Amino acid sequence: MNLTNEIKSYLERLFPICRSLTGDGNRETFRILKEIVPLNTIEYKSGSKVYDWTIPDEWNVRDAWIKDSVGNKLVDFSDTNLHLVGYSEPIHRKMHFVELAKHLHVHQNLTEHVPYRTSYYERNWGFCVTEKQLLTLSSSNGKLEVFVDSKLDPKGSLTIGELLIPGHSEKEILISTYICHPSLANDNLSGVVMTAFLAREILKKNNLNYSYRILWVPETIGAISYCAMNESEMKKIQCGMVVTTVGGPGNYGYKQSYNSKHSINLAIEEIFRNEGIEFITYPFDIHGSDERQYSSQGFRINVASVTKDKYYEYPYYHSSADDLKFVCPKRINQSMKIYSKILDKLDREKIYKNKFPNCEVMLSKHGLYPKIGGNLLPIQGRETEIDTILSILWMSDGKTGVYEIANNIKVNEGLVISISADLCSRGIMKQLA
Repeated sequence: MNLTNEIKSYLERLFPICRSLTGDGNRETFRILKEIVPLNTIEYKSGSKVYDWTIPDEWNVRDAWIKDSVGNKLVDFSDTNLHLVGYSEPIHRKMHFVELAKHLHVHQNLTEHVPYRTSYYERNWGFCVTEKQLLTLSSSNGKLEVFVDSKLDPKGSLTIGELLIPGHSEKEILISTYICHPSLANDNLSGVVMTAFLAREILKKNNLNYSYRILWVPETIGAISYCAMNESEMKKIQCGMVVTTVGGPGNYGYKQSYNSKHSINLAIEEIFRNEGIEFITYPFDIHGSDERQYSSQGFRINVASVTKDKYYEYPYYHSSADDLKFVCPKRINQSMKIYSKILDKLDREKIYKNKFPNCEVMLSKHGLYPKIGGNLLPIQGRETEIDTILSILWMSDGKTGVYEIANNIKVNEGLVISISADLCSRGIMKQLA
């Protein structure tokens, strides 16, 4: 079976599963993903404090529906799991429509489709319906019977998928995707499946420079929990990518990391140009996915995302129209190839560290400065070899890669590597990756 057909097969198997922040739907998803790649699952207990957050009770749902007074099902969870508001608490009552209406949600624009809604951190219940279903419910005679067979378990846990792939360097590249959405294909089953196949490709590669930390987490609370439980490891990460919305029919785009000049952004743009792909650039902002957590002040990981029909941007976002007809396995495969080329470029990037960070190096001591001083005057617009050496030493902090240094000082990256290697041979710098 070729890769596109493999992707199609897993999309079809995973799409119907009811995923959320926690629960057996997530575990079933991981059991299936383990057929693709040998990820490990980690359970973090409900009620655990993770920075300013608390891991919620585990939520599982078996059934949910609304019946009219003669027993006809007018809304049925088994038709689509989007009908039930995520994290709805259990209920079995009869009520008039006027009371039920407060718990019903209709998509503002796509009235023929079911919206996606959640109530993670406030105990509540609700149903998402089409406009036609809303009219049927409102015109129904007598009381409506409402049933939600769910359980919120304070002794449960939150499940995370993790795969660590070692390279020559202990420095890591992060790849993260979120698994908490139920039957939504582009946002973000496309990212869940693509990340698994991307991980499989990375495992096949020999002589990896960097190590890779690959995560499947419930959005926000999952990333926060993982950072809290693995704080020291996360603070060693060089850069990363959040994989999301990679299978739609629209334009390619990428959300920049918080430092727009970082190597990860330069690498993404170079790959797009090399592939002849027109793309949209989205500057970093505080909205979005888990880059908000990974780039927070305590971690400051430069995290970018390459998307195809970015979240928020496409009209089917957070609705039942985001289905398997909207995404295309071939497009997910194409997105994976782009991610793979970006990672290949990042993996080849060298990083050096100035061994004398406290004030500047005495260049003359190392044979890099004229023996007669007083005649070196800076000339506007013209860089001398000494200028280039000083600039490279200034920026080689063990975190900044040669792509970013070369871009900042407007020289070829090969020159940065050549000079850096010479400085290493003189004991002034050391190569970290």
